[in-house]
Amino acid sequence: MQNVRKGEELQEKALKAFLYKENLIQSENVDWQVDQYTHGYSNLTYLITIESNEYVLRRPPFGAIKRGHDMGREFKVQSNIAKAFTKVPKMHAYTEDESIIGCPFYIMEKVDGIILNYKEAKQRAIPEADFKIIADSWLDTFVELHAVDYNSIGLAELGKPEGYVSRQVRNWSKQYLNAATSDVPAAAKVMEWMEEHQPKQYEHRLIHNDFKYDNVVFKDTTWKEINAVLDWEMTTLGDPLMDLGTSLGYWTMSSDHPAVQQGIPSPTLFSGNPGRNEIVQRYAEKSGRAVDHLIFYYAFGLFKIAVIAQQIFYRYNKGLTTDPRFAELDKAAALLCNLAWKAIQTKKIE
Repeated sequence: MQNVRKGEELQEKALKAFLYKENLIQSENVDWQVDQYTHGYSNLTYLITIESNEYVLRRPPFGAIKRGHDMGREFKVQSNIAKAFTKVPKMHAYTEDESIIGCPFYIMEKVDGIILNYKEAKQRAIPEADFKIIADSWLDTFVELHAVDYNSIGLAELGKPEGYVSRQVRNWSKQYLNAATSDVPAAAKVMEWMEEHQPKQYEHRLIHNDFKYDNVVFKDTTWKEINAVLDWEMTTLGDPLMDLGTSLGYWTMSSDHPAVQQGIPSPTLFSGNPGRNEIVQRYAEKSGRAVDHLIFYYAFGLFKIAVIAQQIFYRYNKGLTTDPRFAELDKAAALLCNLAWKAIQTKKIE
């Protein structure tokens, strides 16, 4: 976390007035400190410390289209899911008034605990045996989320699960083509293969769509409890195995090619973590759900991550963002497309 990147500052006076109006502070005339979380690649996240309180603000990235970064939707999802799933931050306030900071945003509680990205895991020198506990806690939470009855918590209108898989294949392919900046032959092959080999029958569940280690907050170093799941921006109703496929895409292993390990640095790289095949087996056992069409789901997960990387690079290439982390994301996108095509050809996820 750092203070705030240049050009991504918050408007102090207007935002303090909003916090006061929402009864989150007692006075507008107080000092505050704003820090920016910098490990994410999508929505911008800030920590506001004011009057001995800590609040988290979420807003869309600069230069992004609203449809893909709907703050109101993200706020509603977390507000409603809390009725059945306790591992979610408390929501405080949401506004579409763009006069405050230039875009819609929401305020939520700061959840204490440990966010386990690659850097954090390396600094902590986590013992091998602990990664089995970490993986089990993560997977138990994943299965718990997929068991939520979305009808009972008022989220039946969140998405259209019927036809979800075909729409995802079509929409992500379209988004890739719209953001493409170079020719990647594997991308075309993967898109064509997914169109022809997608499953037609699947369960309808609430799915997170970005469920990985650094999007959960562990309570402490026993690793047995997760306080909250973060980053609900892509949550919808659909096939839970599509959710699993995306998670497998992020599940980098020490046996993967060095370029993969560098391109998707994850705590799953460290010794003691289960491999992707074992994660699939454990998910099936814990959920009671058969994992058919595994190659499709894994290839789709890799491709979706590739599209996200390519879209971010597209904004960077157009000068809509200047974050130096984005300068090589086109290469990461191409790598992921090649990995997806390799998985399809070899019929293996490891």
